[in-house]
Amino acid sequence: MAKKNIDILFEDDQILVINKPSGTSVTADRSGKADILQLLTKQLAPSEPLRLVHRLDKETSGILLIAKHKDAQSRYSRLFAKRKVQKLYLAVVNGPLAYTGGSIKDPIARSQRNPRAMHIHPRLGKPAHTIWKQLADFGELSLVAAQIVTGRTHQIRIHFSHRTMPLAIDPIYGASNPLMLSSFKYNYRQKSGQDEPPMIDRLTLHAYQLTIPTGAEDTEVMKTFVAPLDKKFAAVIKLLTKHTANLADGFENDKNMQNILSAKPLIYPSDAAE
Repeated sequence: MAKKNIDILFEDDQILVINKPSGTSVTADRSGKADILQLLTKQLAPSEPLRLVHRLDKETSGILLIAKHKDAQSRYSRLFAKRKVQKLYLAVVNGPLAYTGGSIKDPIARSQRNPRAMHIHPRLGKPAHTIWKQLADFGELSLVAAQIVTGRTHQIRIHFSHRTMPLAIDPIYGASNPLMLSSFKYNYRQKSGQDEPPMIDRLTLHAYQLTIPTGAEDTEVMKTFVAPLDKKFAAVIKLLTKHTANLADGFENDKNMQNILSAKPLIYPSDAAE
């Protein structure tokens, strides 16, 4: 079976906005599998080499901006560095939560014990800022929107873990066990002779939304793009909403659920706080 093409959300003469699948690396890694630029190059056959502007972890799905040439890479890299873009992630985290939202400014440094991991270090860490809001309370789990003001490696993952609300699945900073429907559905019955399939078994983090200037610099227009959830991530939200009604109130605002499942923009936590 041929591999499915990468979903392109937007394209002009400067950039591509894509929906990166979970499990696809943005750079070459030890697996030897094609990275996102190699896959896009094969798919699109561009006249110039495609270039990264920012990064997503391999197991994080969602929205990624790709430059189509060097000048575009320089322009958008400057915009990211000057924090002229807005980025919103959706995360399923362990609950119940002590608060319904907040601002995290714990400084982040690379771990000396594990080169693959980051940790919070007040003295050696670089400034990092995450603004978050709980969207749905599922009792043992919660769905949150996380806006990153800075873009440190593993920022959301380590910030949430340090604040005792790690991602529901995160092999580095939390648990690696898959989410099973039997843990949440009352009187769950498994089909005879079959193992229960997991609802989801990868990092529960999705880069959902990106707001950037598009077009020529002298006539640029701010646009917001949304990366639809993959089937498993969407199914987790639907199933938890359906089967935890007796445990929690679920979505505080039903419109948020409708927007997420239909891939419509959400209000940024920083805007909601104003």
